[in-house]
This record gives sequence, structure tokens and C-alpha cells, in this order.
Amino acid sequence: MKKILTNNMKFGLLTAGIVISTLSSQSIAFAADGPHETLNEEPTEYLSDDKLPPRNKPLLELGPKFLSTGNITPGITIPTGAVWTPSLWVYGTFRSALQYYEDDNDVGASEWANRLDLFANLQLSGTERILLGVTPLHNRDTGLFSGKVFSPSGQKRSISELNFEIDTLFFEGDFAEIFPNLDVFDSSKNDIGISIGRQGVVFSEGFIVNDNMDGFGLSKNNIRFPKNPNIVNWRSSIFVGLNGVHRGDNQLDKDSEFYGWFNQIDTPKTTFNFDAAYVDSNNDDDLLNFSVDATRRLGKTNATFRAAYSKALDSETSKAGTGLLLFTELSWVPKHTHDNLYLNGFVGIDEFTSAARGPLTGGPLGRTGLLFAAQGIGSSPSPLSNSAQEAAGVALGYQKFSKNNRRQWTFEAAGRVENDGALSTQRDEFGLGVRFQQAVGDRALIQIDGFSTKQKGRNVSTGLRCEILLKL
Repeated sequence: MKKILTNNMKFGLLTAGIVISTLSSQSIAFAADGPHETLNEEPTEYLSDDKLPPRNKPLLELGPKFLSTGNITPGITIPTGAVWTPSLWVYGTFRSALQYYEDDNDVGASEWANRLDLFANLQLSGTERILLGVTPLHNRDTGLFSGKVFSPSGQKRSISELNFEIDTLFFEGDFAEIFPNLDVFDSSKNDIGISIGRQGVVFSEGFIVNDNMDGFGLSKNNIRFPKNPNIVNWRSSIFVGLNGVHRGDNQLDKDSEFYGWFNQIDTPKTTFNFDAAYVDSNNDDDLLNFSVDATRRLGKTNATFRAAYSKALDSETSKAGTGLLLFTELSWVPKHTHDNLYLNGFVGIDEFTSAARGPLTGGPLGRTGLLFAAQGIGSSPSPLSNSAQEAAGVALGYQKFSKNNRRQWTFEAAGRVENDGALSTQRDEFGLGVRFQQAVGDRALIQIDGFSTKQKGRNVSTGLRCEILLKL
């Protein structure tokens, strides 16, 4: 195992920079606190149904309508005593993107990629539902999307990934609401959430798990301690994934099972998360993960501090590594604006590895900024590596809203330095990125991204992409 501590000067300087930036942002936040603006006490006009904007309907509605008005139907009383009012809503998201990427060897790649996420939601009651989801235009395991590759010329081809594989199919509900006859007066603490089937599992903001897998989960919310009023709410969940587990290298591992315990505790000022996950594999690459984070306001600054640790219980592989990841997110709304200024940073020590990551989610550092995020469509990589192994980095960005919040610009500068030259595949790299988003009507969004990055000792890489997103 590589040493946990390193004397690499660049790594130490950037780590110190993250800490100094964090302290500086806190100081600025506290200094910015002045007299608070008073709320407007004048009543606003009540909007009647005729004055409210029209409701955006899903593709299909059977039974009670989604977010509509009117009388509630009597429903059906099932033998357990629960009253169900079934309704079926079909909805989805369609994305179509033109993407161009030129690597540091001046080799360009361009493509047209399409993605459709389609869902059928059978709503049985306010707490019970069955959700079916398909992705008919791409293969979720190989990452290939229907469309066309334009360049390089040797790879020019049309791609058809038309399929009807089920990507999501699960039932979720609340035990007390499914069996109300067991406690007519609702006096016991049997409000336990249950879910079973193929479902998305995202905890720790995706740092230790962000995957779709087959399994079951239990969740208990609103756990209180009368003698400790500082714990406003404690939610505790467990999940067991028995099939479809993708490991930290984004590859499917048919011989592994996932076990997770996830906790969120709300206090008057801070929200804490304590999470643990274990992957049991038959390939001698078992992995144990822990994560803890705290989110709160520091003056006028939104702040999150996170530490995540992974421990390879057998041999270290691409699926299981031992390492520590420290991560911080800071954001602030400048006065008299609705804009967002953010500063995010990370330090990866040794080879931190997530327990489970879907094939399109990239590495755990996607939350750092635009330049680190996976696109989720097509084959273009993230401009900067989102691997958390042996590296430190920062992202500074400004998100500008205009046109009544229907248009936004985001400008970002980011950098990442390698720790001690431990990984020959990684180099120090820096980049600039910009994103433009414009709402069109009530359902469409146009997004244009551009970036330029530079790795030490290599040529500049550039990329440009244009995407149309439709809410169906």
C-alpha cells in the first residue's frame, strides 16, 4: 500500500490552498452579515385557477391527474384496510446532443448521441407506487447511445441501441399505510418505508454509491429522542443489492453483492450524514466504505464538508482500493442577485474507490464542478479527470441567472494536481469552462458547453457540445 502521507510540495500547497480558501470564505460570509432586510408585509393578490399558468401534463394520464385540481375519487379499499386510488402517469426526458472533443494529440472526435429515459408510474396512494423505467435509446451497461459517429474517419458509423430492457422496476411504500388495520389509532412506531426491485441507489451525494441495482431497502424516518431536542430528525436506511452491482470502475460485477447503512441527522443548524457500505465479491476484491459529512450555513455561505474512506479487504484492484477523500463545497449568493458563486475543493489520498458506480456516472468527483462532471450521454469524457486517486483540486465558478431565471450562464476555472507522481496515467491539469442554458417554452432546454484544458507536458484539449433536452 502506498504511504498515506506525502511530501509532494504541490500536493501540500494545494491542500493548504483549499483550507485557506475555506477559512477565507467563512470570514467573508460572517463579515457580510449586516442588517437583515425585513419581509414585505403587504398581502399579494390571490391567483384564481383562471390566472394560474396551465398545468404541464405528462405523456399519459389514467385515473386522477398529476398535480391537478378537483374532487378526490373514493378509491378502492384493499383487504389490509388501505385505500388506494390508482392512477397511471407516463413521463420522461429526451436528450439529443452534438459533441466535439479534441484531445491533447490533436485527434478530434465528433458524434450525435440520443438518450430517452421513459417512466410509467402507477400511483396507488400518497405513499405507495410501482415505477417502471426503460432507456430504449442506449445500453446502460456498455454506454453506447443511438446516433452517429462522425469522426475520426476510421470510426465513422451509425449506432442503433434500440432496446426494451427494463432499467427500473420497483415497488415502494410505507408499512403502516399498507397495513393500517394493524394499528387503527396509529399509535405505534411502525411507519417504515420499504422498497423492492431494480432501483437507483444514491447516498453520500454519490460519493460512495451511485448505481441502479436489484435489491430491497428499509427506511425509518422521524426518529426522535425526547431527552435530546437537538436531534430534530434522524432517518436511517438499509439497502441490500443482490444483482446488477457496478463497481468503482463503473463495470458490472455479476459476482458481487452490496450492503449499505445510511443515516441522516438534522439538528437546528446542521445536517449530518453517516453512511457505510460493504461490497462482498467472489473475485477477492471486497470493499468497505465509510462517509461522513456536515452541511450548514456559515453566515451567508452554504457549506458542506465531507470525508469518505475506502478499505480494500482483499487485494487492491481497479474495483477496490484503500484511500481517503476529503471534499468541501462552498457557495454564496451575492447581494441583490439570484446568482451563485461557488468554490469546491478536494484532496484524494491513496486510492479512494466508491463501492458502486453506474457505467455513466464517471468518478466520484463529478460534484466538484462542470469540468469534472460526466455528461451522461455519448462518449465524450469529462474535461478534467473525476478520479479521486492520488490528487487534489479546486473549482471556482459563477452561475449567472437572467431573463426571469429562464437563462443562465456558468463560468468555471478548475485545476487538479497529481500527488507525488504515483499514477502514471494522471498528470497535473487545468481548465476553463462555460455553460449556457436557455429555457424554451415550458418543456424544452437548450444547453451549450465549451471548455479548454491543458495537461502538463501535453497540448491543449478543447471541446464543444450542444444539447436539446425535452421534458415529456
